[in-house]
Amino acid sequence: MQIYEYSGEEYEHVASEFSIPLITRTGPDFRGRSAVQKLGGALTLYRSHFRGAISAVRTNRMAARASADNGMLFCLQEMVRQGYMRQHGRSAELAAGTGVLIEARSPSERTSQTEARLLTLHFSRELLPLRTTEITEACARSAHPAAPAMQMLSGYLGRLFDAADDLTAAQRLDAGRAAIEMLVMVLRDVAPSVPSGDGPKEVLLDMMRTHVREHLADPGLRVEELARRHYVSVRHAYSLFARIGTTPGVYLREQRLLAAQAMLSDPQLAQLSLSAIAADVGFLDIRTFERAFRRRYGMTPRGWRREHCPSGSAPANLSRKCLNPE
Repeated sequence: MQIYEYSGEEYEHVASEFSIPLITRTGPDFRGRSAVQKLGGALTLYRSHFRGAISAVRTNRMAARASADNGMLFCLQEMVRQGYMRQHGRSAELAAGTGVLIEARSPSERTSQTEARLLTLHFSRELLPLRTTEITEACARSAHPAAPAMQMLSGYLGRLFDAADDLTAAQRLDAGRAAIEMLVMVLRDVAPSVPSGDGPKEVLLDMMRTHVREHLADPGLRVEELARRHYVSVRHAYSLFARIGTTPGVYLREQRLLAAQAMLSDPQLAQLSLSAIAADVGFLDIRTFERAFRRRYGMTPRGWRREHCPSGSAPANLSRKCLNPE
């Protein structure tokens, strides 16, 4: 867990560190504190406490710079006295227990007038198994605290935040993915246009995605093989994955890299070689694995392991201690 304490003048920098860039306006007595739990695989959970008025704006220019896989925020209002969230021409009034989804690729504004405490799930857009139009429709709509799905998600996020320090890297990643599945249930209640997932296409897509996650170590798993194993054409496989805004190949590569990231962060696997990890997630060539990992995460697999391994658990073949123990 990482802890940030900041004044109003410092908040913009802090937000860019663990969330998304914002332009903020705060009252003279504003103080903030955020505790951050990194779950891995482009998933972060953090609890923030604001004392004093704040307005946080994401401008059109900021939103235009967001890449295709940029962040999503689901903000659970644990305590707020007066506030709102605006995006896509909608304004969601913030009240204790409500949840609101916001996307980084569109301008937005959040305002709270006095004191607020919120629990926020920050994740990569591509992890949400919804089409672009469905995500847009779900943004800036309040999820009611009395809704059963919302009660499940809010309770789960609170327990996950408290327990994350005691979980392994792989367990944190699995727990974060489970939170995304719960979030989809919440969004079905919020936006009627979000599909229930009961149709045959959604069932087949879910089967294919599950197959990918369960067979990452198979180096022969390609788009053609995935289609063959599910008795559909390659063209139909592409049309199914287009429903969640990606392609079969991109989804397969992303899942392999997410699994590798979790393994590199797990102290129980600290002695496992990079070649073995690459093979375990379906990369036959270590150089291909290293290039793909660096392109996705901005550093080499060895660099990731060095910076994310717990203190005292560095593998023997690394020459220096972890720089950022958690």
